[in-house]
Amino acid sequence: MTLQFKDAFWGEDFISNIGYEVISQRLHDGRRTCKDMEELLKMRWAHKFLKRKMTCMRNLTTRPCGSASQLWFLSRASAEEKYGKELVTIARKAGGLYEICTLKSSFDEMKTQIENIGNMHIQIASMLKEEVKRMEQFRERQKEQRKKFDVIMEKVQKAKVSLYKKTTDSKRSYEQRCKEADEAEQTAEKMGNAPTATPKQIEKMNNKSKQCRESAEEAEKQYISNIEQLEKVRQEWESTHISTCEMFQQQEEDRLNVLRNALWVHCNHLSMQCVKDDECYEDVRKSLENCDIITDNNCFVEMKQTGSAPPAPIEYQNYYERDATADRNGSAGFVGGVMKRFSNLLQGNCSGGSKSSLNEPVPQSTDTVDSSAEKSEGVYASIPVFQSPQQSSEQFKVVYDYEAQGEDELSVSYGDVVVVIEQGEDGWWTVQRNGLTGLVPGSYLIKE
Repeated sequence: MTLQFKDAFWGEDFISNIGYEVISQRLHDGRRTCKDMEELLKMRWAHKFLKRKMTCMRNLTTRPCGSASQLWFLSRASAEEKYGKELVTIARKAGGLYEICTLKSSFDEMKTQIENIGNMHIQIASMLKEEVKRMEQFRERQKEQRKKFDVIMEKVQKAKVSLYKKTTDSKRSYEQRCKEADEAEQTAEKMGNAPTATPKQIEKMNNKSKQCRESAEEAEKQYISNIEQLEKVRQEWESTHISTCEMFQQQEEDRLNVLRNALWVHCNHLSMQCVKDDECYEDVRKSLENCDIITDNNCFVEMKQTGSAPPAPIEYQNYYERDATADRNGSAGFVGGVMKRFSNLLQGNCSGGSKSSLNEPVPQSTDTVDSSAEKSEGVYASIPVFQSPQQSSEQFKVVYDYEAQGEDELSVSYGDVVVVIEQGEDGWWTVQRNGLTGLVPGSYLIKE
C-alpha cells in the first residue's frame, strides 16, 4: 500500500509548516543525489587516461618489433593500474549519502562494484556524457516545477500567518473592551447608589458605561469577522498544501524512477565491455530489481511523518462563556501560553537560547473590586510561565545543511559536529562550533 504524503505531513500547531518543510528537505536531498549521480558519470569519462592510452598506442607503432611486445605490456599495465586507482577514488567520492531504503542499497552496491572492477574501458565516455545531459535536463525540469509551488505555498503561508496575528490582536482587543465595559457598568451602578453623587455625575458615568459597552460590541464584531476570514484562509492553505504534497510526491516518484533507470542504464553500458565486468554489475542489477518506489516513499513517510491530520480551525470564544476554572489554571486554549509563545515567535522575539519569549503574567489591577468581580478572577488570571529551556553540553551531528537567517543564528553543514549548549522548547537550540555560538533548528541534529 502506498502511503500518501498528504496523509502524513501535517502539524498540530496552526501556524506550523513543518510537514511542507520536511517534504521540501527530502526533495532537496533528492536533488543532491541527482547531482551525485551526475558527478559519478562525469568522473567516469576519464579523458586524461584516454589521451595517455592513445599516446602509448601511437608510440608503439614507431618502436622496433623486438622491443614492441615488452613495451606494450609495460604500457598497458601502467595504464590499467592508474585507471584502476582512479576508479577506486571515484567510488569513494560517489556520494549517495542522502538516500534511504532500497535505492540507497542499490547506490551503495554500485559504488562497491565500481571499486571492484578497476579495469573499466574508456570507450563508454561518450554514452555517459549523454546520460549526464539527460540527468541535468531532468533536474532542471523538476526545479522549475517546484519553483511554481514554492511561490504558491509561500503566499498562502504568509496570508495565514498574517491573518492569524490580526485575529489574535482583535481577540485581545475584544477582551479588553469587555473588561472595561464591565468595570464602567459596575462603577456607574455604585455611583447611582451613592447618596453623595450628583445627577450630573451619574449621567456622565452612565454615558461612559454606554460608550464602553458599544466599544466592546464593535470589538466583538471585528473579532468574529477575523475568525471567519481566518477560516477561509485556512481552508485555502489546506487545499494548497494537499495539491503541493501530491505534486511533490509525483516529483519524488519520477526522481526515484529516473535515478533507478540511470543506474540501470549505466550498468548496461559497463556490461557491454566484457563478460567479466558484467558479472560484477549483475549484482547491482539484482539490487535494482529490488528497488521499489513505493517502498522507498513509504520508508520516508514512516521515518519523517509529522502528523496525520491538519491543524484544527480557530474557533470563536465568547468572552462570557469561557470556562473560568480552565482560565484560572492558565489552560484556556486560544489564549494560553502556547498561543502567546507562537505570537512572539511570529514577531521575531527571542530570549536566551530560544526563539520564543517566555510568557509574562498579566498585571493585576490595584483597584478595589466587589465580590462579584472576585468571582470572575479566573478570567483574568496570569498565564503560566514556561519552564526554563533544557541546558546541556552534549555533542550532536548535523544531518541537514542550514544557512543562518538572522544574526543570532549559526550556519552549519551536513556532517558538522556541534556542542549543544541549550535546547529551546520551540525547537531552536543554541550550539557552539569552532568557537562560534548561535541558534539552529533542533530537528537538524542527531546525537553522536
